[in-house]
Amino acid sequence: MEHAKQPKIASALIWKLLERFGVQGTQFVLQIVLARILSPDHYGALSLMVIFTTLANVFIQTGFNTALIRAKDVTNEDYSSVFWVSLGIAGVLYGVIFCTAPWIAKLYKMPDIVAPLRVLALMLLPGAFNSVQLAKVSREMNFRKVFISNVAAILVAGGVGIALAALGAGLWALVAQTMLNVFVACVVMFFTVKWCPRLVCSLQRVKVLFAFGWKILVSGLINTLYQDIRSLVIGVKYDAGTLGYYNKGKSFPQFIINAISGTVQSVMLPAMAKEQDDSAKVKEITRNSITISAFILFPLMAGLAGVATPLVQLLLTDKWLPCVPYLQIYCFTLAFNPVHMCNLQAINAMGRSDIFLKLEIIKKSIGLISLAIAVFCFQSPIAIALTGAFTVLISCFINAYPNKSLIRYSYFEQMKDLIPSFVLAVVMLAAVLAVQLLPLGNVLTLVVQIAVGLVLYPLAAYLFRVRPMMLLLQFLKKK
Repeated sequence: MEHAKQPKIASALIWKLLERFGVQGTQFVLQIVLARILSPDHYGALSLMVIFTTLANVFIQTGFNTALIRAKDVTNEDYSSVFWVSLGIAGVLYGVIFCTAPWIAKLYKMPDIVAPLRVLALMLLPGAFNSVQLAKVSREMNFRKVFISNVAAILVAGGVGIALAALGAGLWALVAQTMLNVFVACVVMFFTVKWCPRLVCSLQRVKVLFAFGWKILVSGLINTLYQDIRSLVIGVKYDAGTLGYYNKGKSFPQFIINAISGTVQSVMLPAMAKEQDDSAKVKEITRNSITISAFILFPLMAGLAGVATPLVQLLLTDKWLPCVPYLQIYCFTLAFNPVHMCNLQAINAMGRSDIFLKLEIIKKSIGLISLAIAVFCFQSPIAIALTGAFTVLISCFINAYPNKSLIRYSYFEQMKDLIPSFVLAVVMLAAVLAVQLLPLGNVLTLVVQIAVGLVLYPLAAYLFRVRPMMLLLQFLKKK
């Protein structure tokens, strides 16, 4: 039985990686094309609107969704009940955004975003249906269906977005692309998942699921608001162009993070939940997830920071060069994301969502204090971005603390698992940056830098027999 579980987890992980990299990779290419056509001001306006729809979406996509995935037994009645409650919440939240759109536009001195924001918020309604679809697929660990639906969505939405941008639609091109992503994914998954809500809503079952899910919901709301608060502050304090540079710089490392962390989170939570009565097994899954994620992510983030300038010049043109410092800051800030995620997922899998919520409150309080200091003392958007790098280091220790007792995974063990990959990534970064000293053009510099990173890091990892490298090689040999 134990041997049967491992191939299923591995298969789910592979499909989720394909889905994340396939979708995010395609999205990345499409965003490059759009960024060359559109201006930083357009992206700044979209970034602001997405913040409000994302905050609203937390109420729909978080809490009940996680509770459905974690529950040992789920019936069709549970799925339908969650759907109807989520749809009602989505309707209320859309009404709130519709009514407050003029006030938001006035606050951020962007009068032209009222109509686009009202249209963009419509994606909350199919989002309620999609949240239940994703919960069902996650429980079955059948991420091939997610891969199909999301690839179809990104191709359709991206094609429409580029066509509208080329025709001069400006901000509306980005709104149409963002909306279509959700609508098309929902429609395709309707045919692949083959689940349809019934006209039933058990408030008793909703209460049971909410008893666990509300803590995750509050944690998700705090986390989302915290992640976006820097954008909100920059939007108020500076202008749409600065906000566009900030978010575009953040989007490069975010692309990689979404692929890696999204995969780990989607696959490991159901896997851990099935082993929630065996803390030793949860520790093994957590440890392997952290070491392998860090082994892959640390060099990717280090390499991206090293090639930032020639990469932006080549892909986005010189008009986007002010985004480079933000890109490099977020490479460091987001590199530790899987470490946070795996520790938090282990806590959730052990049924301690109360601890999860307490940790979020502590971390975000520290982050808000550092943000306030940056806003009032330094008067620089770069300083605002740097507060994320400061708090991420503190958060590593805060997230890991409960797992010392919950699954016996101590600070010392975690540092021992992470340090080899971190040191190799720093060495690789130094070598990549040294290439810029050579008298080469942008294209040739970028090619040589990538080649140096691709050869140096895995070669050093193999020569020093770094544990995650050996685990990956062992897995490939078995396959």
